[in-house]
Amino acid sequence: MGSLPMLGLYEELRKNFGYRHWWPGETEDEITIGAILTQQVSWTNVEKAIKNLKENDMLSLAAIADANLPELERLVRPTGFFRQKARRLRNFAQYVARTHGSLGIMFRKDSAGLRKELLDIDGVGPETADSIMLYAAGKRIFVIDAYTRRIMSRMYGTPDDMGYDELQEYISSRIPGSTKLYNDFHAQFVELGKNYCRTKPLCDMCPVKRHCSYYKAQMQG
Repeated sequence: MGSLPMLGLYEELRKNFGYRHWWPGETEDEITIGAILTQQVSWTNVEKAIKNLKENDMLSLAAIADANLPELERLVRPTGFFRQKARRLRNFAQYVARTHGSLGIMFRKDSAGLRKELLDIDGVGPETADSIMLYAAGKRIFVIDAYTRRIMSRMYGTPDDMGYDELQEYISSRIPGSTKLYNDFHAQFVELGKNYCRTKPLCDMCPVKRHCSYYKAQMQG
């Protein structure tokens, strides 16, 4: 396992990248819509879809709940799997309207209850649910995505096949329980993974390479 404590890694990343102000979005609805649309696609493409929705007065769950499906498909097309995502997005919006009336009311639930409810909605997996909880609802939960999994494997030697909840607990148990910290630490992982710790890593340029087990092994090999 890596020698640098996880909080130390966060501090190193923040020195390099600054506070990330993530997730980009002005409202609970916008953040939630983005979390659903970003499945299996880069954020750049999600931004195009968000722009389309905004320009057509559709950047709210209330508007999406009443949307014409072909029109919604057209607006979210940049995100890939657009038919599936349009259906899931409208299904989610209709569920919230029917069951709670608004996200604000839904988010009053405790974390365990909210997470279970989100996971019971078609098309919402752990990463999407936790992104909604952390960034839209302000609940203290660490999001595990492909960047996080890759960086943890290379920096700390966590198994590639470690379960989602197990990796989440591994990280959460090693850093202070702060919603603001969870928010920005995950954003730091995204920044590192997007720019340096890629599938084919740019180790020589990485700002935290001296602490990385993967990099050290490559140098010794």
